[in-house]
Amino acid sequence: MKTSKFRRCLALAVLVGAAMQAGSAFAANLVIGAKNFTEQYVLAEITTQYLRAKGYTIDARTGLGSVLLRSAQENGQIDVTWEYTGTAALVYNKITEKLDPKTMYERVKELDAKRDLVWLNASPLNNTYALGLPQQVAEKTGIRTISQLAAKIKSEPGKKHVFAMDAEFANRPDGLKPLEAAYGMDFSRPEVRQMDPGLVYTALHNDQVAIGLIYTTDGRVKGFDIVPLEDDRHYFPAYNATPVVRKPILDQNPQLAAQLNALSAALNNDVVLDMNKQIDIDGKPVPAVAAEFLRTHKLP
Repeated sequence: MKTSKFRRCLALAVLVGAAMQAGSAFAANLVIGAKNFTEQYVLAEITTQYLRAKGYTIDARTGLGSVLLRSAQENGQIDVTWEYTGTAALVYNKITEKLDPKTMYERVKELDAKRDLVWLNASPLNNTYALGLPQQVAEKTGIRTISQLAAKIKSEPGKKHVFAMDAEFANRPDGLKPLEAAYGMDFSRPEVRQMDPGLVYTALHNDQVAIGLIYTTDGRVKGFDIVPLEDDRHYFPAYNATPVVRKPILDQNPQLAAQLNALSAALNNDVVLDMNKQIDIDGKPVPAVAAEFLRTHKLP
C-alpha cells in the first residue's frame, strides 16, 4: 500500500519535473501588442500562433499607435512587442545623432534596460525609408542608388522631377531638406508633391510622379513593381524589427528569449515584403499568411 502510494507520488513528481524542464510556458499568460499597420499585424499573428503552439496562453492586442503601445509596455500592460530600432531611438529616446545600425541597436538596448525592457536579437528585417522609382523607369535608366538618381537630376536641369512624399517628411527637420543636402539634390516647390503615404505607391504605379518616398517592406513595393533605391550614403536610419520583452516575463519564462530570437532570425525584408503583399494586394487573411510562414520555416 505504502509502496503503491510512493510510486504514484514518484510518477507525479517525474511528470511535474518534466513539465518544468520543458519550460514554464504551459502556465504562462503573455500579452502581445502590435501597432496599426499590416506588417505589425502579421508579426503579432506569427508570434501568437508560434507561442500558442509552445503552450503559452496569448492575449493579442493590436491596432495601437506607437506611443500608446510603448506606454502600455512600460506600464506592464503589454509583455511582448516587435519594435523598430529607429523608432525607439528617434521617437522614444530622442536620439538626434547619426548612428550606424549596430550602434543604434546597442544604444536603445542599453537605455531600455533601465526601464526593464529587454531588446532581444534584432532581425535582418529593416523597414526603413527609401526613394522608389517605377520599375520601367529604373530599368530604362539603370538607376539603382540615390546618388545615381541625384546625378541624373543634375544632368537634366530643365526637366521637372516630381517627388511624392507625406507631409511629415516634407516638413520635419530630419526629412527632405537634409536628404537634399546629403545627396546634393535640390527639388523646387512645384516638384514636391505632398500626399497621403499610401497614395505615393499608387502615384508611382500610375506614372503620375517620377520619385516617391516609400517604406522598404510595404507590400505595394512588390505589388506595384516599384524599385527601392539603395541609400548609398546611409542617410536613412535603420528600422530593424526586434522583439522587446518585459524583464519579469523573461525571468519567469527562461526559454522565451531563445524562441523569440529564433523567430527574429527567420525574418528578413524579402520574406516580410512578400507576406505584406499577400495581405495588402492579394487579399489573403493575416492568420492564413502567418500560418503559412510557420509551416515553411523550421523553428525550435
